[in-house]
Amino acid sequence: MDRKEIENKINEVKSDYIRFQSDLEKLNSVGGNTTNAEKQLATLEEELSNLNKQLANLK
Repeated sequence: MDRKEIENKINEVKSDYIRFQSDLEKLNSVGGNTTNAEKQLATLEEELSNLNKQLANLK
């Protein structure tokens, strides 16, 4: 991937992260099962970390 593709993917992952974080907060407030949302957030955090490393390696 080139720099622009990585930056676009980072923005996409950030959007997904915000959406899942909001869902998690809603589930938590009503006492719902938050396990899946927490796992998804962890996966997105790892993906974001990897993308940031790729971006740093391009510099």
